Order: sequence, then structure tokens, then C-alpha cells
Amino acid sequence: MRSPRTVAAFAAITLAGVGLLAGCASSGGGDSADGKVHITVASLIPGSDKAAFKAFDDRVKEFEKANPNIVLKTEEYQWTGPTFATQLAGGTLPDVFNVPFTDSQSLLQAGQLADITPEVKALSYAGKFNENVLAVAKDGDKIYGIPYGPYAMGLSYNRELFAKAGLDPDKPPTTWDEVREDAKIISQKVPGVAGYMQMTQGNTGGWELVTTTYARGGRVETTSGGKTKVTTNNPETKEALQFLHDVRWEDNAAGTNFLLDWSGINQAFGAGQIAMYPSGSDVLTSLVQQNDVDPKNYGLTTLPLTDNADAGALVGGNVAAVSPKSTAAQKAAAVKWIDFYYMQKLLDEKQAIADAKVLAKSNQPVGVPTLPVFDKATYDQTLSWIKPEVNIPLENVAPFTDKIFDTNLVPEPNKNTQELYGALDSVVQAVLTDKNADVDALLTKVDADIQKLVDSSK
Repeated sequence: MRSPRTVAAFAAITLAGVGLLAGCASSGGGDSADGKVHITVASLIPGSDKAAFKAFDDRVKEFEKANPNIVLKTEEYQWTGPTFATQLAGGTLPDVFNVPFTDSQSLLQAGQLADITPEVKALSYAGKFNENVLAVAKDGDKIYGIPYGPYAMGLSYNRELFAKAGLDPDKPPTTWDEVREDAKIISQKVPGVAGYMQMTQGNTGGWELVTTTYARGGRVETTSGGKTKVTTNNPETKEALQFLHDVRWEDNAAGTNFLLDWSGINQAFGAGQIAMYPSGSDVLTSLVQQNDVDPKNYGLTTLPLTDNADAGALVGGNVAAVSPKSTAAQKAAAVKWIDFYYMQKLLDEKQAIADAKVLAKSNQPVGVPTLPVFDKATYDQTLSWIKPEVNIPLENVAPFTDKIFDTNLVPEPNKNTQELYGALDSVVQAVLTDKNADVDALLTKVDADIQKLVDSSK
């Protein structure tokens, strides 16, 4: 990752949702007695519905038909910060794996990602990548992965709950004051519902706190002269925590469950227990696959940004990569799969339509907003190809897609990111469970603890 700055990007359409998947150490296979190359690839998050797995398996069959000398074995996988290192060390992850933008640089520096520069440069579209996006998987001129599914953080909301509370679901809140006001109204008029909530554990609490800090113009790390300073104890982070405190303690609009990770908050949202929460713009795919959310009841808008000139939306995404233990034949096969599954649906009309049709036939969402891997011209072309297959109400996500073109987009902090997020989890939890939590002391400790890690990693 790089130091925070604006990333030039536009809203785009995702054609498939695989969730946050990962893997690094090869699980075996390769050249075998049958003369074919065998590789293991990550499929979907455990718990995804049968229709989603069928859609994925159909694409695997298409790939194997087009590449008869390659055999794919699929494995369910969900990346989480606390468990990834253990699974990596245990050598139980697929040959083709995916990691968040935040971890790609640290993993490639540690030799955990294969150098696939020749394979990527041989692709006909190698020069079309948005360099701001590809940079997360590069070290100098070498390429260690292919980014896919970049997203911007937005505000997901339950349109049905808005209507039940007498609010207009076509007019979501545009300021943090309006978010708080709507949350309070919903919690008062729809008993048992948290009008607004954020994630709090598994490193997601810190991730969302950073998200809401960025929306107010703050930064949790600054870099000058090659030196990074951890700066979570800043006015904007404290403002974000004060907002959460007020929603919880003054408005009683945050519910009663204060230990929510990514899966937990999605489950609660899908069950109609939470009306609003910050989320990646692509989360609807998972909400449909795992939580039976009806896209008709789902709304997405941009996060409210303050007047601070540095206010912006946090961006992230995934990197598809290859195990460094792979043979040359496996690396070539792996990049073929990455190209087929992740890239061709963005570049080739036939593949784009085929992928969208498979998803639509399996009742998977087509039309979920993400950000472009390539340029706007490519985005526009892709969108025109799959428009007949789009099966979500685009007007429900228009409050996001109409504005994201003009939004300042900011990368995640680039030093000891997951450790930073994990340390901030406890701060978020403290604010939600202790009315008089000493935020200054908590953030000062986070700064000191993470600064030691940053300094020792040089």
C-alpha cells in the first residue's frame, strides 16, 4: 500500500461476488501421472448458498473445457485477519489465493506471493490496468498478483425499515447529523432495531473506525521523509468515536450487541436487526448469498463527508495471487484461471455476458457497484454488455453510484494495517460498553503500541 492520497477511480459494476478469499501456501498437486497440471483455487465463503456454489462450479467446468490440460480443485475460504497467519503457516491454503489490498505488500515483501511478472505481462491487456490499483500488488517493476473487485466504503441501509419508520428510502441521510437523526427515529418506531451500528471485532472495528475517520478528513498514519507516524489520537477519530458514543448512550439507537464482525453484522442486517452500517460497496453479493437479503429492500449511498478538504471514502479490494511454492506450470495455469475468472468478464463481451447469465440464472446479483480495475471506457463498455442481465434495482444504489465519481478516494493505512485495526477494535468496544471510556488514553496507547511495530519493521 501507499501513503494516503487521492486515487483516480470511477464507479463500476461487478459481475461476480467471491467475497474476501485467501490462501498462500500450496496445498499440493501440480504435474501428475495423467499429464495434466493440477491446482487448487479458492471458491466461495463457507455458508454461501447452493445457487452461488453452482454458479462458481459452472465457471470451473467452462474453464476446464477450454483448458483440458488443467484440473482445478476448489476449496471454500474466508479471509480474516486473526486466522490468516495461522492458516498460512500451516500450509493449508490453496495454490491460487486472494488477500485484501492491505496485506498484499507485506506478504510480497515476506516472499509469500509468487512473482508472476512474465505471466501477467504476456496478457494482451497488461497495459490497460489502472496503475493506482495495480500498485498494491507490485514491488518496483515486478508483479505479484492481479487486483480485482476494488470497492469504496459506503453506507448500506435497509429500505424496508426506513419505510416502517416513516422515512423516505429514496432519500437516505447525507450528513452524519442526519444519520444520527434517522437512526434514532428508526430505533424508536421499530422496536428491537439498531438504527445504526458499526463492526467491533476481528480487526473490523478498527477498519470501520478508520473509514469514519477518513469521512471526516482525518488520517491514522502520516508519512513524511520516508518515516511513518501513527496518529489515531486526532480530532477526526475522536469525533467519529463521539458520534458512536452518542448514538449508543444518548439515543439508544445502536442496539445491544456490541461484538460484531463482518459476518455478524451482515447477518444482523439481513435479519432486519440493523438499519444502517458502513460497508464495502460490493457487500450486496454476500448479503444475497449468505443472508437471503432481497435486493429490493437494500439501499446504498455514499458515506457522509464533512467539509474538511481531506474528507474521503476509504477504498479497498482483493488481490488474486499464486503460491510461491508453485511450479512454473502451476504458475502459468494459475494466471490462466485468474485471467478467465476475474478479468475476462471485464474485457470480453462473450465472457462478460456468459458470466452475467450464469449468475442471473442462479439468482445471484448482477449489477453490484464496485470500482474499476481498468479505465472508465472499459467500465462503460462492460456495463453496456451486461445491462440486460442486471437483476438488482439500480435506482436503489444510485445514491452511491451517482456521487462516487466525484468523491475523494483514499487508500487504507499502509503500515501494520491489520495490527492497527486490531488495536482499534478494543477502543470501539470500550466506547460502546463504557459510557465514560477515556478515549484520549485509549488512542494514545494505540499510537504508542503500533508505532513500536512500525519502527521495528524497518
